[in-house]
Amino acid sequence: MPAILSAEHVTKSYPAGGADVVAVRDLSLDVEEGELLCLLGASGCGKSTMLNLFAGFASPTSGRVLLRGAPITGIEPRCGMVFQSYALFPWKTVRQNVEFPLRMRGVPRHERRGMAEFFIDMVQLNGFADHYPAELSGGMQQRVTLARSLAADPEVLLMDEPFAALDAMTRQVMQDELLRIQERSGKTIVFITHNIDEAIVLGHRIVVMSARPGRIRTIIPNALPRPRDIHVQTSPAFAELKNEIWNHVEEEVTQHMAASRLAEPA
Repeated sequence: MPAILSAEHVTKSYPAGGADVVAVRDLSLDVEEGELLCLLGASGCGKSTMLNLFAGFASPTSGRVLLRGAPITGIEPRCGMVFQSYALFPWKTVRQNVEFPLRMRGVPRHERRGMAEFFIDMVQLNGFADHYPAELSGGMQQRVTLARSLAADPEVLLMDEPFAALDAMTRQVMQDELLRIQERSGKTIVFITHNIDEAIVLGHRIVVMSARPGRIRTIIPNALPRPRDIHVQTSPAFAELKNEIWNHVEEEVTQHMAASRLAEPA
């Protein structure tokens, strides 16, 4: 499959206290069209930096970030971001929140309602279109966020630990929902997580990143059958893959913790 997103020898550094902190160093990665790619790693390994570069919120210090072969030089509307926080308009209903990007796209008023209902149905929130965010659970609010992102019709969804604030059971449900939506919509998704189980449940491929400065330690294809329900998650193959990933992650986590301790004041 052709790459829709690419990073070519990307380095990104930030000024901090008179010295540059290198978040990502010489990282190259291709994201295939239609895949769900998981970026996995400890805090501070550059996962969110890469998502910001793909979205055009930041520019690489060196190297290139490409969408369909063309450099990303500014905020890229074809790459839609879904954050951990819901970022919904509290004064708008579910329908109005989902209609907002349609209005920004210039969709005529008489078409917006039907299109919004389509995406509300896709995230299984039928019956809640006239509710306000404060009337919804956290999982339901994240579904609205996802519906609004899909309504913007990006070519790529960039998801920055969107389920991290949810309880374990709701998180499991949202993972299943995301897989269903991705299969139905065919969207390319880049999904950040620091949870190994979540990466295995979701990813076609799992990119394990090193401790700062972020590099790709390994890329692991995930051939487990879909849907990855409880039967798959309790299978020997799932446990074997989790152990393989942990063997890569453990050293990076240990290095990250040791570096954090060294950085603490005496």
